[in-house]
Amino acid sequence: MNNEPNLKKKTHIIKTSITNIEPNKIVSRGYSQEELIANISFSEMVYLLLKGELPSPNEARMLNYILVSFCDHGVTPPSTQTSRLIASSGASINTALAGGILSFGKKHAGAIEDSMELFQNTISGRIKSMADESTDENISTSDLLDDETIENIANTIVDNYLTNNEKIPGFGHRFHSKDPRGAKIMELAKEERCIGPHSRLALAIEKILAEKKNIYINVDGANGSVLLDMGFSSSLGLGIFMIGRLPGLLAHINEEITEEEEFRKFCHIEDIVYCGIENESLEE
Repeated sequence: MNNEPNLKKKTHIIKTSITNIEPNKIVSRGYSQEELIANISFSEMVYLLLKGELPSPNEARMLNYILVSFCDHGVTPPSTQTSRLIASSGASINTALAGGILSFGKKHAGAIEDSMELFQNTISGRIKSMADESTDENISTSDLLDDETIENIANTIVDNYLTNNEKIPGFGHRFHSKDPRGAKIMELAKEERCIGPHSRLALAIEKILAEKKNIYINVDGANGSVLLDMGFSSSLGLGIFMIGRLPGLLAHINEEITEEEEFRKFCHIEDIVYCGIENESLEE
């Protein structure tokens, strides 16, 4: 019989710094969930889980504004139509919700990530290049990105996109001439002192686009720039959008199940036009 001690170290398959589960005990980011349940809002919990720290009061309010602004946009988006169509087939709520979430893509809900990447890459790139050129080791970000610099960066971005006949992500809307959500978010960001270099750049771009093309910032551009200034990465943009949109999808699914006919069609047979080949023959 081998009496030698087992020197093999125990290996852990998963490591996490988010939540610890023990019998009769749940700790998220160091805080007891019992304490969190009684003392913080849902938006504060989202902030805590994603960033690992509690938000300041103005950051908590700002994230709440953002989540509310994403909640719903009627039956017009593909995700809502997909959820309702799946629900009408008799599928379960989770299946209909999953269908709606899977409908988010580059052309629907992708603009927030695209706009955040534009702002994030532009600002970080400019700060790096200007810091490299400066001889002052104590120079601050605000010194590097004064109003004139931000305006020059915005002009370059707008000129590049318009020259290539491309839309700038985060600006303009297929339905609204001026997205009321975008305007309100920027107004609230100023009140809550959540305006930083990314939001300033977004507002400078909007000013130029409004003068040249009568195009204004939309909900994605506004929320994306503010989220960056609150310290969120562009990689979280779509995820935060989905947190906000989920209640709207659920409401539409419930309405479809409780108030509409089963197996509802979104178009009639007379709306469908066949444009394929006619009269093929296997004998030929």
